[in-house]
Amino acid sequence: MNNILKLFSLLAIVAMMFTSCSPEDFSLGAKDVKTGDLVEGIAYKIEHDATNPNIVYLTSLMGNKYTPLWSHPQGRSQEQKVTLKMPFAGTYEVQFGVETAGGPVYGEKTTFTVDNMYAEFVSDEMWTLISGGAGQEKTWYLDLDAVGTSRFFKAPIYFFTKTYTWDNLHYATGESYIDGYTNENFVWDPTKAITPNLTDGAATWYWEADYAGNSWMCDKADFGTMTFNLKGGANLIADQDAYGLGKSTGTYMLNTEKHSITFSGAYPLHDTSRDADMKSATEFRILYLTKDAMQIIVDPTGVVYNYISKDYKDNWVPGEVVEPEPTLPDGWQTDISQTVTRSVKWVLSPETPFNWANLDGSLMNAGWTSADKYDSWTGFNASVASSYENFSLTLDSEDKSATYVGIDGATTEGTYTLDDKGYYTFTGISPNFVIGTSVTLKTSDTNQWRITKIEKDASGSIAGMWVGVRDAVKPEYMVYHLIPQLGTVTVDPLKAWKKAFVGKIFKPDVDCFVDWVGFPPEFSGGWTVADANFGGDNYTANSWVWAQDVRTVAESASLAFTLDGSDIKLTLTQKLSGADYTAAGKIAIDPDAAIINIGIPLVDYAGTAASWVGTTNDKSITGSVYDWYFVSHDGSTLANIDEKGFWLGRISANSSVGDEKDEVLLFHYVLAK
Repeated sequence: MNNILKLFSLLAIVAMMFTSCSPEDFSLGAKDVKTGDLVEGIAYKIEHDATNPNIVYLTSLMGNKYTPLWSHPQGRSQEQKVTLKMPFAGTYEVQFGVETAGGPVYGEKTTFTVDNMYAEFVSDEMWTLISGGAGQEKTWYLDLDAVGTSRFFKAPIYFFTKTYTWDNLHYATGESYIDGYTNENFVWDPTKAITPNLTDGAATWYWEADYAGNSWMCDKADFGTMTFNLKGGANLIADQDAYGLGKSTGTYMLNTEKHSITFSGAYPLHDTSRDADMKSATEFRILYLTKDAMQIIVDPTGVVYNYISKDYKDNWVPGEVVEPEPTLPDGWQTDISQTVTRSVKWVLSPETPFNWANLDGSLMNAGWTSADKYDSWTGFNASVASSYENFSLTLDSEDKSATYVGIDGATTEGTYTLDDKGYYTFTGISPNFVIGTSVTLKTSDTNQWRITKIEKDASGSIAGMWVGVRDAVKPEYMVYHLIPQLGTVTVDPLKAWKKAFVGKIFKPDVDCFVDWVGFPPEFSGGWTVADANFGGDNYTANSWVWAQDVRTVAESASLAFTLDGSDIKLTLTQKLSGADYTAAGKIAIDPDAAIINIGIPLVDYAGTAASWVGTTNDKSITGSVYDWYFVSHDGSTLANIDEKGFWLGRISANSSVGDEKDEVLLFHYVLAK
């Protein structure tokens, strides 16, 4: 649901951008080139290679002042010189144009002829995967049938930003980036879930919409077949006669370097509602291709059609689908039910009251980290929190009583049970109220909530939990963020931090030096101590960050924590460029955000392979370059700091400043022996 709303919001914004422009915004200069100027031999030339006439060169003669606009048998190009590798005999059309100050101008179409077939140009694996190889044919289906079954993908259609292009990594390995499923055994592997390559650094999104929850995309049907062959040429037979789109025979041409495909006389299988889009498309690009599955993106719509081979469809056997489930930490039942007493009062977070979650419990909108970060369509902002400030739910783990206080202040008594999978079942109470204008907090039809995520602070104490209701159709939960109210006893918020750090000396961990994770607050991903290879005696696996000279500096460095009055003081010592170096400064800690503000730069690896890792948080999203994240990574917390050490993180990549992704670089420090 949230993905659909995001999509509609994006389309609305784009529409407003265009409708709000004045006519002057689109004024163009004069066209200084006419159609009659763009003739072969004067504006451009077509030449066959002297040694291989199946190689054809298209060359602009207009100079660098004009951007060429080529339309040729292998697609569209804007290069000054285009090289076509034409495997088949035939007569082919070319149209040449240029971009002028007044807009594009095209000349008349012309043709060139290829006399013979050149088999080497169809030896690339792409030709074999699509058609079965020279002299062969291969039939494909849209991945949906008349009963609504998709076999390889989640749906016959996905929605992408149009700038997505071929993914070389997963083409080479035969793996699909889609959902992280491997092509070999169709088993979920989250380490394989990456996004495709992009043609530019523009903001991008993609939505792998599941058909079960988004059947509006097209009616379930048997869409027919498309058969590619290499029999005397590259031919395509698209038979959608039974579907109502007729049967057509034409040709296709692959550009194996740009991973694009062009069609003449026939089009790939598609649904009736997008027939016009398919026939007016300016470009078709192959995003993914194996012997079993293929994805073609239609430019400029960004619609991606998902296809499966006949062999895959004929041999597909429905397997047992094992759905992911939330993973809750060891001892979670004790954590959420026993604090100072066995009675815990839960309230709804004033900053992050709701979200949507995947079946594994991960939040679908990780960017909603405060009231001002929620999308406007949710109807939530900082002022809404006061409308539900009366709400509370007090759960007593000793007698299993439940006390519900509604937003109107009315109190209702009931009971509850909690099972091993994290399902609360309530009797006598049923929380239900609207948050803002568009989201309702409520239990399921069976009066249940499921715990999808447990939050702990740096000391290992419970800081909150997400509970939710599974959607009846989509594989997702509507979740609500509850935080515990533990009474009014005044506690030093830095007590646990001081206990963990003061009087101790820590050193960079030379066995597990660094790691990379996602943006706060999730800090998801990363390697583990066991398989990272960012430390120890292995100086070849990741020599770009871990080498002998890096280890030498790391072994020379230490962080000593002492008390300076009521403040914590940090003293750094290390060898810097071969000389002894010492710096000291006070640190300030935000225990709620788990951020340590360190007034000095940390260990400097200047002159080593890791010189680029940085000494401050120079891409900080908090506003201070001295803010470091205390990240509970690989099971580490303040409570076990002597055993597991601690991880400090700085922003190493930030899309808001032009980087391609958002990423946090972690440094691991362990207690000095």
